[in-house]
Amino acid sequence: MAKFDKKLASILAQSGLLTAEQEEEYLAKVEADADGKSLTELLVESGTVEEKAIIACVSEEMNYPPIDLERVSVEPEALALVPEDLALSFGVLPIAKMGNTITMAVANPFDVLTIDDIKIITDYEPLPVISTDVAIKKAIEKVYDKSGQQMEELFGELSEGDLELTTSSDEDDDVDIGALTAGADDSPVVKLVNMMILRAIKEGASDIHVEAYEKHARVRYRIDGACHEALSPPKKMYGAMVSRLKIMSEMDIAERYKPQDGKFQMKVQGRQVDFRVSMLPMVHGEKCVMRILDTSNLALSLESLGFEQKALDDFKTGIHAAYGMILVTGPTGSGKSTSLYSAIREVMNDEDNITTVEEPVEYQLDGINQVPVNAKRGLTFAAALRSILRQDPDTVMIGEIRDLETAEIAVKAALTGHLVLSTLHTNDAPSTVTRLVDMGIDRFMVSSSVVLVSAQRLVRRLCKECKVVVHPDKEKLISEGFTPEEAETGELHGPGGCARCKKGYKGRMALLETLPMTDDIKRVVVDGGSGLDVKQAALKQGMQTLRRVGILNALRGKTSLDEVLNITMPDGG
Repeated sequence: MAKFDKKLASILAQSGLLTAEQEEEYLAKVEADADGKSLTELLVESGTVEEKAIIACVSEEMNYPPIDLERVSVEPEALALVPEDLALSFGVLPIAKMGNTITMAVANPFDVLTIDDIKIITDYEPLPVISTDVAIKKAIEKVYDKSGQQMEELFGELSEGDLELTTSSDEDDDVDIGALTAGADDSPVVKLVNMMILRAIKEGASDIHVEAYEKHARVRYRIDGACHEALSPPKKMYGAMVSRLKIMSEMDIAERYKPQDGKFQMKVQGRQVDFRVSMLPMVHGEKCVMRILDTSNLALSLESLGFEQKALDDFKTGIHAAYGMILVTGPTGSGKSTSLYSAIREVMNDEDNITTVEEPVEYQLDGINQVPVNAKRGLTFAAALRSILRQDPDTVMIGEIRDLETAEIAVKAALTGHLVLSTLHTNDAPSTVTRLVDMGIDRFMVSSSVVLVSAQRLVRRLCKECKVVVHPDKEKLISEGFTPEEAETGELHGPGGCARCKKGYKGRMALLETLPMTDDIKRVVVDGGSGLDVKQAALKQGMQTLRRVGILNALRGKTSLDEVLNITMPDGG
């Protein structure tokens, strides 16, 4: 409620019910209150503003009617549409339903996502009326006690057997969310899961974490690389939610003590979205993590990835080479696959045969031959690569080089007229060369086959609407890699926080460190040079390290210094 508290304080101040000093005083109290009391509770308890006055102000601001919950009669049919735990979590109270609408008492009418969630869960169009969080909590405790029997009938008997009898879409490869949410007879768990997934897609999440603890459950979305709590479903519904997700992912619903992996697809607003699902047994129940693979979020233009001009030029030169190997390195989740897909799209044409081998195939691209690795059936990276080389390829993309066998085949392919693109797990570009040597590849073969190595990281972009100027200590800036001139005259920005972003950040951009294999670099490699020797030679040739690229983008106001320091090591290490 922190954002709503600030909005409410502003509305009350504009209406003359709070002075500017009182506004700051009470917002500070909300932040410092250990019991987590809202602004409304503090104002009413202190007698500073009456509850009715708060309702009247918000009602006038949003042009929604006010309601006195102490004098209203709540329909049990309306209560049956929303479980008590969700009503408390959302801060709403269903009052009555008529036709295709349901009247809902809300304290925060500015939270349009919650109102949308209510629409999905109930299959009714919400009609908000204004109350306060204090009045809504009291009313929920009062009216749901009376409706315990109806709620028990609706949610108390949920079991895995019930879920197995849900819509036949469970058997299909393509699950249509419209079909799943249609129909009043659908299980509330089905609606809750669909709502959770649809909301994640709307917010641009890359992953959904469904977690169980001793006394509660929670759902978190990973947005722009950071996890944000999105929903607190009732603990008694958690097992049913996990079972539903297992059914959708074609997992063994009875297996609760072993990790499982699965996948499913959904059609959302006319586009197909793939989900990779992982189940892992925990102390208080299985944890489910869903990776969202939405092709609409896939940047297929190298220019759109935000590379520095030098890095972009190096990368384009490398992928347009007649033959050789291009390696993209970095940790999991650093955007390596996106860069490789963008490179494939850059070089693809009707005259070339392009084949990929991936685990799994994250995005399906038209015009590309994509091979999914299946180790259980003997289709490993090495086995697939051998067969691919007998398929007359021009360009080959390998999802990851994990072992010596795959590395040897990739190097031989690069030396025999093929363009090979792949990924490797190293900290920076120079250490990639020595990593191949450590795997067992001859130094001469490495220097002859590798055309370009790039290291990549993702940093969050600052929200353009709310970023603020910051003034770090100049000596600290110099110690972190800024030049004295940059530390003295450069302007840096930090996150603010507004309704358009997540804690001051919106979207991500790539930092790329490129190392072209020039003749000088090749001599260092062949002569037995270490990763540090390769790095020093690359710096002499003008290589921009990850740290340096991050600093340049911080000076441009694209990201914050904290993001750069968190994601890169000094000197790009």
